Amino acid sequence: MAETKSRKPANTAFKQQRLKAWQPLLTPKTVLPTLFAAGIVFAPLGGLFLYESDTVNEIVIDYTDCAKQTGTAATVLGDNLFSYKFTSENTTVIRAPSYRLVNATTYLNQQPVAEGDTLQRCIIEFSIPMPLNSPIYLYYKMTNFYQNHRKYVKSLSYSQLHGEKITPGEATTSCSPMGVDPNGKIYYPCGLIANSMFNDSFSALTLLNPQGGSANNITYVFNEKGIAWPSDASRFEKTSMSLDEITPPTNWAKRFNNAYTAENLFDPKEDEHFQVWMRTSWYPTFRKLYSHYEGETLQAGTYSVQVDLNYDITAYGGTKSIVLTGTSFLGDRNSFMGLAYIIMGCICAFLGVVFLGWHFFKPRKLGDHDRLSWNQASGANR
Repeated sequence: MAETKSRKPANTAFKQQRLKAWQPLLTPKTVLPTLFAAGIVFAPLGGLFLYESDTVNEIVIDYTDCAKQTGTAATVLGDNLFSYKFTSENTTVIRAPSYRLVNATTYLNQQPVAEGDTLQRCIIEFSIPMPLNSPIYLYYKMTNFYQNHRKYVKSLSYSQLHGEKITPGEATTSCSPMGVDPNGKIYYPCGLIANSMFNDSFSALTLLNPQGGSANNITYVFNEKGIAWPSDASRFEKTSMSLDEITPPTNWAKRFNNAYTAENLFDPKEDEHFQVWMRTSWYPTFRKLYSHYEGETLQAGTYSVQVDLNYDITAYGGTKSIVLTGTSFLGDRNSFMGLAYIIMGCICAFLGVVFLGWHFFKPRKLGDHDRLSWNQASGANR
């Protein structure tokens, strides 16, 4: 008769739950010093974090309605459509940003616009009142765009993004409702996330009429490489599927002339804008890195940036903005961490004062800790 294998856990301290443990005793002598120490540490740290956040220069310009402009005159933005935050007094006059709309025949990357198509380009002018030291980062900001929706987050194929072949059935299951086109071809890349990728393009920054007597404008070129996390780049590989099996997503059709060829086949490992977009945001208002600048100091003055308007955010009921910002050792401008530390420090100090007063006016008699059961000798009965 075969011996029955026992499922009884081994007689070890870990599996029999006999590991030693420590249980703190919450007495006034331990709780009060802890609360005051937390208050003393957290509040100054919060002040430091808040100060560092305030040292970051930042410009935010909402250009959502630029596509609705008529005529050639520039439109000055209202106070609710832009935000200037600088760390020192103005060295030039800050004026409200303005934008104007023009039609272009070539994209910013010099690719010609397809015959019969119209490309709208928004030219934004804004002022920088003080020299800005590098590094400087260019973000695009979106509002009311819910990348955290469960159906949206699940609509992608990790296998396809890794370069593996997938069947139409797998594409339909993983990337619904953007898995397969009416002709049975698989969208590459498939899914709602890829299809809704942000595709406005930003030009270099141009300093208009620079100070110092120079007659020529100065162009500051931003680098669009190195914007994705290395861990994100390692997730993507070029597809191994044949060209007759795949087709560009619906919103990518114009970019690839409705079909992939051996010359224009999309490579997710090389497209860092795609890698950044595929890291979905937790919140409906978010910003994503577009480019960065590591060169010489940006002079104070009036700047211009051109934007190819390819992305209709109004279809989602949201807005889109361009964000130009510096950084500190904590990252970009964000007061949340500093305020959170200050509030937590104040709460701990306040509770410490309350409990100290309570213990002083209405003390509670404590028992003898030595008589607790776990302090007794093994097998002793008292």
